[in-house]
Amino acid sequence: MLTHRGGCADTKPCRHKARTGYQVTRSMNPIRITRRKVRIRPNPDRVITKPFKPGEGTFPDGQSRARVIIDRILAMPESDVVATLQATEKRFADRHRHLGSVLDGNFTPMAHHVDNPDALSAERRRLIGAYFTHEYSMEAAALTNPSIVPAPDQSGLPQGEQRFIMSLRAIGEGHISSIEFRSGVVDAGGEITMDEPSPYASTGCRTSPIYLKHIFTTKLEELGAFNDITRMCLDPLPAGFTFEQLEAAIVDLDRQGVDRAAAFPTTKVIHWLASSNYQSDFSAESDISERVIFPAGPTESHGMEDARFVRLARDGTVVYYATYTAYDGNQILPQLIETADFISFRIASLNGRAAQNKGIALFPRKIGGQFAALSRQDAENNFLMLSDDVRFWHESEKIQIPERPWELTQLGNCGSPLETEAGWLVITHGVGPMRTYSLGAILLDRDDPCRVIGHLKDPLLTPIETERDGYVPNVVYSCGSMIHNGLLVIPFGIADSATGIATASLEEILTRLTGK
Repeated sequence: MLTHRGGCADTKPCRHKARTGYQVTRSMNPIRITRRKVRIRPNPDRVITKPFKPGEGTFPDGQSRARVIIDRILAMPESDVVATLQATEKRFADRHRHLGSVLDGNFTPMAHHVDNPDALSAERRRLIGAYFTHEYSMEAAALTNPSIVPAPDQSGLPQGEQRFIMSLRAIGEGHISSIEFRSGVVDAGGEITMDEPSPYASTGCRTSPIYLKHIFTTKLEELGAFNDITRMCLDPLPAGFTFEQLEAAIVDLDRQGVDRAAAFPTTKVIHWLASSNYQSDFSAESDISERVIFPAGPTESHGMEDARFVRLARDGTVVYYATYTAYDGNQILPQLIETADFISFRIASLNGRAAQNKGIALFPRKIGGQFAALSRQDAENNFLMLSDDVRFWHESEKIQIPERPWELTQLGNCGSPLETEAGWLVITHGVGPMRTYSLGAILLDRDDPCRVIGHLKDPLLTPIETERDGYVPNVVYSCGSMIHNGLLVIPFGIADSATGIATASLEEILTRLTGK
């Protein structure tokens, strides 16, 4: 591992000021970009199941609308129940794996509306579940903003080929974003073969993790919610506690004489934080394209946007991280995904005053014994952050400001830096006239990544005529690239609607960046 030298100390971010006059090459012909034939477009036929919550109405007897609907189902003759269920399953069974289990599962949260649920037939229980289930087309509007990483399993490939996993931002009804995946292979010459996606999709099984008290406490302090009530709740808990133990501790506040109304603002934040940290598990037999990470925590209720995946080698093991933007309808917050196999995904809060705004992108290894990340705290410039803990980011340093005509509105990173012999290659995005998004590149010093040692004068990729129109016109955007066999492989979103893949010579890009 390289030592961390120059202006970046082991314990503090570097103190170089963002500056103009980077190493700039003279104006030349554009770097040669090969747009591959791949086009990944949204498919409204791909649907997931979600619990259906009918809007509440006002009923004279004070019953909830859910109870009124269930009473109607309870009044149905058993023959009608069986016939209706059979017709429903016939219509929807080929659109979902294990539909019966889904309907059974969606009965469970409604069971309290039934006086004696155990007395119901299996068919009636399942039919109630069907009335409280609906389909959601998660990519009906767009499938865009990709990142790409080498797949964990590279077995069985001819020499010169590499299997990859691509993450995508899927946008569906209500402009809610979720995270999907595709897989494929890139050969020695840069040709891309995408695997056919499965017709099925699933959100997996959500579980609560073991919460670490010191991290949980630190985040509550950051949120301004650490007080006497918090102490009374958390002090009896072990260093690692479950959601059930946390719930019991909150209930126990009543026994300790804490006024429920006075405690509510604090317990609400505690619930909010716990619900924002969870795990999504999928069947190992499912295809990677079937796995959909759909918003589950309150911080992301309106979407999970622009995941930037990176393969990170740490302590002799490999783990994949992704930072993404959680949106609750009012504010955005950066969150972290961790997985070793793309089967189980742990979602966690990012902490610290520097963990804010969009576009955090982790480096693929530690630098000087610390985790490193690019970020954009002020929505305009590129920053570097260093930390001893991947979940805590307290300090940052501005390293790049808008300079070129095509990036004067704002700039940011387009995914994790890529390590080369010449330095850290960072694909950037810039916003220019008419809110046109283009991709560029900078080069950071390998040992001292605060130092920008190269900056392309002209964009690397701009929307061509066939890429201008879509959900958001005049935009090309990426959340992560990959180096393969001397080529830079850049998946990119097209007008916030679809996704393409381009390749370029790594040597040509580095030559332009270094002037050598």
